[in-house]
Amino acid sequence: MKAFWKRGYEATSLNDLLDCMEIQRASLYNAFGDKHSLFLETLRRYDVVCRRADVARRMQLPSPRQAILGLFQDAVTEVVKHGSRNGCFLINTALELAPHDPEVGKIVSEAFIHMEQKFFRKMIEKGRAMGEIDKSVVPTSTARALLSLLIGLFVLSRSRPEKLLLESIAKQAEGLLPPGDQVAPSLASDVRRDHLYSVTTSCVA
Repeated sequence: MKAFWKRGYEATSLNDLLDCMEIQRASLYNAFGDKHSLFLETLRRYDVVCRRADVARRMQLPSPRQAILGLFQDAVTEVVKHGSRNGCFLINTALELAPHDPEVGKIVSEAFIHMEQKFFRKMIEKGRAMGEIDKSVVPTSTARALLSLLIGLFVLSRSRPEKLLLESIAKQAEGLLPPGDQVAPSLASDVRRDHLYSVTTSCVA
């Protein structure tokens, strides 16, 4: 997964895969069939083990608004403070392969829909119900806008990892979520948030 994530599908050779997996060519073919089948498995694994698991943990935070904004803040931190230039595996793949590979396109599309509807929209709806997010915020359209901003942030983080630029995108996300009349609960203890961040970055190549 990390080899494909770092180099992309086309630039990752079969020898690269054999080296990082420490297996022989015949073993790879027997286990996965071919390079493309292996790539699909790694993409699915990233979606489930890294992205969806991270989203599920964020959804347990007491503040729906901060659950959303924390996703943007952590993405900026990973680039600015830790120098990550790998971006998001799903988004990288969407740019490289999704337009002309139906199997890849399906995985990417389902992942984006899940992020939009099961995370952004649900958190907005929960925040509105709690009074933490203003009632004027429309869940469906705002969720789509947040997904677009997140994709843009990850794309720009690879070519223009500039602090002010990336922080401006995170600020736009914050602007889409004006607070309601209830004080937002704390984003849990520092220990819990540090654990969440460590889990988020553990999937970074």
